[in-house]
This record gives sequence, C-alpha cells and structure tokens, in this order.
Amino acid sequence: MNTLFKRTAQKCVTSSSSRAFGSSSVILRQRMEQVIADRQQEVMAFRKEHANTVVDEVTVGQIIGGMRGIPGMLYETSKLDPAEGISYRGTKLFDIREKAPSTVPGGEPIPEGVLWLLLTGELPSESEIAGFKEELYRRGELSAEEETMIKSFPRDMHAMTQFSMGVMACQPKSHFMQAYQSGVHKTKYWESTLEDCIDLCAKVSRIAAIVFANKYGDNNAIPARDGALDYGANYANQLGFTDENFWELMRLYITIHA
Repeated sequence: MNTLFKRTAQKCVTSSSSRAFGSSSVILRQRMEQVIADRQQEVMAFRKEHANTVVDEVTVGQIIGGMRGIPGMLYETSKLDPAEGISYRGTKLFDIREKAPSTVPGGEPIPEGVLWLLLTGELPSESEIAGFKEELYRRGELSAEEETMIKSFPRDMHAMTQFSMGVMACQPKSHFMQAYQSGVHKTKYWESTLEDCIDLCAKVSRIAAIVFANKYGDNNAIPARDGALDYGANYANQLGFTDENFWELMRLYITIHA
C-alpha cells in the first residue's frame, strides 16, 4: 500500500512539475542547480571547519528581551548597512536601480528582475527577464474557487488575516507537499521549494488586491490581471490605480521591500 502511494504521488509530482516548467523556469532551474550545488559544498566545508567555533555570548537580558542581538541564522539574501544602505546579494540598491531591468527607460526596476537577482545572485539578461515576466504572470492566476473564497471574507476581518488565509488556500497545489509525500531525498527539497516560492510570489499580488477590495473597495469590480504589464504595474492596476507615475512608485516600493 505504501509503495503504491509513493508511486502515485511521484506521478503527480512529475506531471505537476512538467506543467509548471516554462522555458524561463527551465533556465532558472538550471542556474539554481549550479548555484545551490556550489553553496551546499561551501556550507558543508564551512560547517566541518567551524562547527565548534563560538560566535557570541548570550545574556539573560537578551533572552528576556526577545533574543535581541543574538546571531541565530545564516542569511545572505539581503543586508542593511548603517552607512551603505540596502544591498541584495552584495549589490547595493542604488546600483540595482541603475542596472536592473525596467519598463520605463531609465525608470524604476521591475520586481521580476529583483526576484531573479535574489534567487541567483545575478541580474537577468533581456531574454531571461522577458521569459520570467511571462512565467510569473502565468503562475499568478488564482482559481475561481480561490478567488470566491477570499472575496467571502467579512470586511471587518483584519487584512493580514485575510491575506494569510488566502495564501494558505493555495496549499493543496504545493509542489513540496507532493514531493515530500513521494519520499524525495532532503538534498532535493530545494527543487519543489523553489517551485512553491515562485508560485507564491506570483499569486500574492492577486490575493492582496482582492483583500484590498474586501476592506476598502468593491470586490466585485476588481480589475483583471493584465499580461502586458510588469508585476508592479499589474499589482497597482488591480488595486485600482491607473496613473503610470503610481505604477513607477509601486515598482520602487516592491523593490525596496523585496
């Protein structure tokens, strides 16, 4: 019975993964395979050499204060320097604004390019960003059932409660859940996790737009997603803002808060 379950689950993973991978996903996946393989080796070597190295002292005051100032995680995606400001993967935010892909020539970076940078450590090429934009748009569609459920939330329910419930409603489509149930090896967890992360990044703008309409507008008159727009402009448009200057502001806002 257990063997049959695993075989069935594996077929589901294979089928689901095949549908999920557009050309951009294949390119990103290939790039991530190399990045992750290199980092896995580096982390294992670092851990072997420094496993018993003491990095800090902990006081009772820090513990009572909510573990304030205690190093507790290896995190490399972004950094906030008191002098240099924000950087993503070692690239300063000011440099990202100059070099990252944009919709408006010389304008603000589009979120798709920043996400690619956060994942790979590199800014995408023109062909990569074009494919990635299409991929995120495709993945960002919610089912009619998911949209109906989110729209059913009462107006007095806290916006973050609605948002959280909307995100959790996408769980049945989780690639990681299917892979885990099929018995995938832990060294391959990253593959299905990557797919879930991209799906989530794609869907949250629509979820947030519906929640915004639930709280402050008419959830029966939410603008449809527009495949001709980038992520930031699409999100702003779904919120009801059609001013292209506001779209630029939204691109910058998402970039800063990535």
